[in-house]
Amino acid sequence: MIEKKRTFMLNINPKYLVNTKGRKTAVVLSMKEYRLLIEHLEDLEDILEMDAAVETETDTRDYREIRAELKKEGKL
Repeated sequence: MIEKKRTFMLNINPKYLVNTKGRKTAVVLSMKEYRLLIEHLEDLEDILEMDAAVETETDTRDYREIRAELKKEGKL
């Protein structure tokens, strides 16, 4: 398993919408901040998928190697 400390610093300045009781009910971000947040979430998803792939790693073969073998066997 890959053990690395990952830190992401997001520079966002959320604005909050509140109800009549003053409780926060929604968040407003600029489009730039929203895109940055989505980008970071996608990066984190990729990291989690990679970590899972490494943990369940089995022997793999290159696509070109498999394709050449299938051609040789007349299956392609």
